[in-house]
Amino acid sequence: MNRLQWHNRIILALAAGVAAQISTPAAAQQRSAEEAEAAWAALAPQEAQRAGDPEYDYALAIAAIDSGRYGDAIIALQRVLSVQPDNAAARAELARAYALAGDIDTARQEFATVVDDPSLPDPVRQRFTGFVRQFDRQISGGGSDLSGYVDARVGHDSNINAATDLTQLTIPLFSFLGPGQLGPGARAQDDEYYEISSGISGVTAISRQDRLFGSVLGSWRDNFDTSAFDTASLTGTAGYAHSFANRDVISISAQAQRFWLDDNGYRDSIGAVAQFTKVLPRGRAVTASAQYSRLDFDGQPNLDADRYAFAVGYVTRNLSATVSTGKEETVRAAGDAFSHWFGNVSLGGEYPVSERIAVQGGIAFDIRRYDSPDALFMGERADERIDAQLGLKFALTDSIFFQPRATYTRNWSNIALYDYDRYTLSAGVRFEF
Repeated sequence: MNRLQWHNRIILALAAGVAAQISTPAAAQQRSAEEAEAAWAALAPQEAQRAGDPEYDYALAIAAIDSGRYGDAIIALQRVLSVQPDNAAARAELARAYALAGDIDTARQEFATVVDDPSLPDPVRQRFTGFVRQFDRQISGGGSDLSGYVDARVGHDSNINAATDLTQLTIPLFSFLGPGQLGPGARAQDDEYYEISSGISGVTAISRQDRLFGSVLGSWRDNFDTSAFDTASLTGTAGYAHSFANRDVISISAQAQRFWLDDNGYRDSIGAVAQFTKVLPRGRAVTASAQYSRLDFDGQPNLDADRYAFAVGYVTRNLSATVSTGKEETVRAAGDAFSHWFGNVSLGGEYPVSERIAVQGGIAFDIRRYDSPDALFMGERADERIDAQLGLKFALTDSIFFQPRATYTRNWSNIALYDYDRYTLSAGVRFEF
């Protein structure tokens, strides 16, 4: 999971709030989105003739809630209660509709009324009492939450240094010398590896609609036969988020990262991210973000750069899509051949195929255009890259997962030194808490 994905996970969790805790219908069986849409499509055309019939209005409201039409559900349930004011099930569903629509004050009042109904079975009363406590907690500002993961995997990498397969190369500046032999570090090397990554994130309320959040992510990758391309990273994030009454979220955060190569410091990065999340019905959201980072490379000052990125994304329960673009501008004129603009389109998803197994996959396309000619190759570098991955997720327990995975990368470049392909095959175990 990269930094942006981890950041989005925190923000979407903030947006979900207590509504996620009550997404299961109080008096109806949970159904799929397709079934909910079908039920709504069947019942809605009858509203003009059957509105006022409590049995019909209740069924219409359940279909409306399950399909994300919370306003329609509230109106239908109010009709039920106007005829049957003691209908505890209808009042519970009304409370749920208000909560999912973002009106937790009214939801709390409605649930409290249901709890006082003497005919309510004790198990249901206990559940609704729990909802009331959750609403009280959120109304007073909420509490704190901590989550994280540990992932360990082992695998084979066909090209640990992302290098060309060529053994000889002619450098245009020295073409009169003929082809030169590439050293081992400049040629593709395969190896087995193990990798450990982990992260922990936390959020705490400072008011009813305001949160502070933070996370720490770390990773370590060790190649079995060579250490020259071993990598490690440590990333910290701290930020503030504000939730609006409609559950949209705006956030700003600071990020810092240290990256190591072959046990030596390689690069520092420090920057900030601003993001807006528009929450949509049925577990969907649209995001827009802007990011700035300052990159400082140890012992390579000509690579130091300012990086600006802008992205928009669309997220559902099973799918995420992102489009981003930006510019990386070197600080020193001597490194201008490394300055470039970039664009990226990515699509990823996770689809359950059974209660314990899900298919995971993703594909991304990246394009880079560099500003100035490379001094050795006497031309402006132009790259296009495609990344793909496919894997399975087996739930061994509710919090432990076994994940085999295959990835493939193909980078096309007009400079042969940077033209390469790469694949990895790996298997790992992930623990989430």
